[in-house]
Amino acid sequence: MNALLTALEQPEPSNLVVRSLGDLERSALTHGVPVEDALLIAVNLFGISSGHRERNRARVHLRLMREPARLWQVIVPLNRPASPFVLRGEELHLGGRVVAQVERIDADEAVGGYFRDHGRAVTLNPNARSRCVGCAFCPNTLEAAADPRLDEQRGLGELLAALAEAHPRKDLGELGEVTVSTGCFRREQSAVDHLVALRAALRPAGAGGARIGMLTSVLRSSEAFEALARTVAPFVLRLTVECFTRRPMMLKSTKADLALGAMPDLLARARGAGLETSYTYIVGLDSLPEMVRGVTALAGQVTAFPNFQVFQAHNVLMAGLRTAGAQSLDFYLAARAAIERVMRPTGLVPVGWECYRPLWYFTYAGQAL
Repeated sequence: MNALLTALEQPEPSNLVVRSLGDLERSALTHGVPVEDALLIAVNLFGISSGHRERNRARVHLRLMREPARLWQVIVPLNRPASPFVLRGEELHLGGRVVAQVERIDADEAVGGYFRDHGRAVTLNPNARSRCVGCAFCPNTLEAAADPRLDEQRGLGELLAALAEAHPRKDLGELGEVTVSTGCFRREQSAVDHLVALRAALRPAGAGGARIGMLTSVLRSSEAFEALARTVAPFVLRLTVECFTRRPMMLKSTKADLALGAMPDLLARARGAGLETSYTYIVGLDSLPEMVRGVTALAGQVTAFPNFQVFQAHNVLMAGLRTAGAQSLDFYLAARAAIERVMRPTGLVPVGWECYRPLWYFTYAGQAL
């Protein structure tokens, strides 16, 4: 048993096509995407080889040599000796060439809350996200934890007060978006009660008009949607779809028991109640045809661009969950183009700060972001 656990903790074996900047440029040209987008997708996919052997996942802030004006954050494992990306000092190398300057590396801890979009958005983990277990692909159990389960009103008020002190301008009145990111609400009513309490806590904090969003699969009934419309809106339901196939194997029960066929109706009922809708999805778990089938089924029922993430395999066990071909950069560039073909008629576009493992950085469907 100990030998098996040790093997599962080892980095996945190398099976890479990208070994140099030239390889990456050829893939980008083949799929018609900017080299910069392909490079950042590849960093997410392959991780980084460095001296940080203990780092299962870290927040890496970097500037691309070809586009140094923008600072990007990627959340990747740093203990991948097979990766073509090598960190030497403050330089990120690919095939012997410097492709990015690394400005900062932070531990990716599960914390109570953190800001995005230069302080105009905040993500909250109020229900001990680090204790959430069950989804086979999720790296949360690998993180250090600093996100205790909160009491409702008092705990939320204390969390928001602490965040106000940490805000770049100490003003939560700038918040336009508050996202609840946790998988530990097992019952629908518990999630509704928490969202009502959060709306109440935001008002004295000066952020009473911010849109609240929740990543969840437990909000399903029309009664819950109507209650949220009355007491919490503006609100966006971010359905945690994650994958369309192998759901009983991949997901914990509170997600897996929602069938693909029920998802369009669920989103339609949320829209009918006056809520906004979206979903989260991990690219690399389904085959491309199955992905396209699912994205097509949901395209007409979302009001915000879905959160499409590159699947990261943090150990051999997770690597085994990938669909055939999803260990290669070309798979994700092809997925990017396929999603664009389905989603472009909706008029929705990706929002950069909403996802740290996206398929889009500089362009979407040939247009600058």
